[in-house]
Amino acid sequence: MRLTIVLVFLLSLPLRADSPSEPWRRYFSPQRLDALGQRFGAEGRDRAEALGQFLDREVAAARPVPEQLQRVNDYFNGLTFVDDQTHWGQPDYWATPLEFVASGGGDCEDFAIAKYFTLRVLGVPADKLRLTYAKAVTLNQAHMVLTYLPSPNGMPLVLDNLNPDILPGSERPDLVPVYSFNGEGLWRARAFDQGVRLKSGDSGVERWQELVDRITIEGE
Repeated sequence: MRLTIVLVFLLSLPLRADSPSEPWRRYFSPQRLDALGQRFGAEGRDRAEALGQFLDREVAAARPVPEQLQRVNDYFNGLTFVDDQTHWGQPDYWATPLEFVASGGGDCEDFAIAKYFTLRVLGVPADKLRLTYAKAVTLNQAHMVLTYLPSPNGMPLVLDNLNPDILPGSERPDLVPVYSFNGEGLWRARAFDQGVRLKSGDSGVERWQELVDRITIEGE
């Protein structure tokens, strides 16, 4: 996985469960599931359908945010880590949540992105979530996690595929944050804190936009 600096505009995506029409449901239409089955096989179709059922249950349950974080983290951590070159034949590929689930695995970016979108469907505000690039000290490589900000100046909680426990960033000395981003901007950081906000105009936007385009097509 390459350490790509990304500025994105996640708030514009119509995936919020509090929308009257709940547009996220269209991603799980029989036609879409059949298309995933053709691409990833019957087991892939079943995994995608199971994700839709999971979302239905979680939306209906309206659990407190801490429970949502744990359940979503556990759900996606049940998938298998596979590097992009092995899984997709590319050095750096950002899978949509349905590609990630239907294919049965992905790399750390795919885990973090899927958790982000799922929590957005469950109504967690975008400004409380950040996709965070960090250095995984033990592995000596770049890594991505999802972080949740319980309060504007609070210590973020880390949702990670390497460690199943959701811990404050201060309790993850094995991760050294580098950049984080959400719908409001991009930040540089050397610790799990608010960091220094950076200006827009980074070249990594294209990779995110390409991912958004594929998610949009999935829902048509």
